[in-house]
Amino acid sequence: MNETLRLILTIIHVLICLVIIVSVLFQSSKSEGLSSLVSSAAESYFGRNKARGLDAKLAKVTAWATGVFLALTFVLAIF
Repeated sequence: MNETLRLILTIIHVLICLVIIVSVLFQSSKSEGLSSLVSSAAESYFGRNKARGLDAKLAKVTAWATGVFLALTFVLAIF
């Protein structure tokens, strides 16, 4: 039973790692570079707000997944 539980928790741990990786990669960068000069003229007001909403949701997903990842790491360290 102990090995089965450890295997299940390890699989969940790997899946949460993938969620963190994907959510971080989908977030837009916060740095302002040369590309912002070109793209800022093309963006509309609604386009910017839509991106901020998606970034806010991705930030929440990243924060929750990181919390679960840390808790699960401690649980796996005990087993």
